[in-house]
Amino acid sequence: MLGDLVVVSHVFHHDWRGCLWAYAPYARELEVWADLFPRVLIAAPVHAGAPGGDRAAIDRRNVRLLPQRASGGAGLGNKLRQLWMLPRLVRDLAHALSTADCIHVRCPGNLGLLGVLLAPRFSHYLVAKYAGQWGHYPGEAWSFRLQRLLLRSAWWKGPVTVYGDWPQQHPKIKPFFTSVLGAQDLARARAAAAAPWLAGTLRVLFVGRLSRAKRVDTLIEALAVARGRGVAIEATVIGDGPERGPLERLAAARGIGEHLVFTGGVTFDRVLSAYARHHALVLVSETEGWPRAIAEAMAFGLVCIGSNRGLVPEMLGEGRGWVIEPGDHSALADHLVRLARAPQRCADLRQAAAAWGQRYTLEHLRTALGDLLAEAWGLPRAAFGDRTEPAARTEPGR
Repeated sequence: MLGDLVVVSHVFHHDWRGCLWAYAPYARELEVWADLFPRVLIAAPVHAGAPGGDRAAIDRRNVRLLPQRASGGAGLGNKLRQLWMLPRLVRDLAHALSTADCIHVRCPGNLGLLGVLLAPRFSHYLVAKYAGQWGHYPGEAWSFRLQRLLLRSAWWKGPVTVYGDWPQQHPKIKPFFTSVLGAQDLARARAAAAAPWLAGTLRVLFVGRLSRAKRVDTLIEALAVARGRGVAIEATVIGDGPERGPLERLAAARGIGEHLVFTGGVTFDRVLSAYARHHALVLVSETEGWPRAIAEAMAFGLVCIGSNRGLVPEMLGEGRGWVIEPGDHSALADHLVRLARAPQRCADLRQAAAAWGQRYTLEHLRTALGDLLAEAWGLPRAAFGDRTEPAARTEPGR
């Protein structure tokens, strides 16, 4: 019989009002794992205090946190601090893994690297997820390359789920997907995708963390160019991060501050409502794996413009969307102008995108993970099944 699953994750959690909280899409995915195992123990760093608006409670009663020390950051000082903390980090994570029957390590990340090194000493039932771009890209951190090397090597004896089908990989490297759309969310997506195009001003959306790698500056520059060509266009940026201030100043400098709204972090329900109100989604990151925002927006029938990175070209291929170079604001502006002036030409694109995006749901993910683990671990499929009753949904309080 399956026992406890320990999840090694670098994601910060909030222990607040008797619940564990995390970034909403990640929380929904952890619930799927909790449905497959009797108990899930999350070895991860924790924040005290109220979670942000884009956080959600992990809605399962069989989930518990094993707090780990936080480490990370750029610069020499942070690197020296990590080295000084290493013995304690190893000790704490080894203690958490000693309770495990099965281990799931989430990479790339500092704790993920330690998890890959330590986990094979504590369990034969291993599974890893590499949530970044599996192939090399310019500017990639050396620790990310090291984690991929270890996961490909004989040291790691479990399956590794990755975004995309990469040629000449070991059979344990499994192309996979993720989703946070449940049955009710999918019904909303289908209704939105079937609705007629909303006439008037073109409404463009970005959903994600405001970091340099996400290249929201490219959207701002393209928005300024499109408005300079006389196109009625506005944008909403959902998310927060270290680049919010510089991006707001860039928008003001380009004279489009009143046409660009920064919402900060919001609940997942509000993200879904935003999909239903917008025409297009732009996500032209420097690096990507499987961007959930694109998959979700496609399910809602939005016209998606992404970068030629990771799985994005495959997601938006065959007439389902458009791809550009991450920093090419001129190409992005051309697409936005074309879309604003002839939206009726995108009917087939919207339909193809919606049909593709609506295939990926939480229920589909739960089934696929159960099948993968049963095959990789040589266990009967019945060993993985719905085990828990969800608690009531809760939104972050203020």
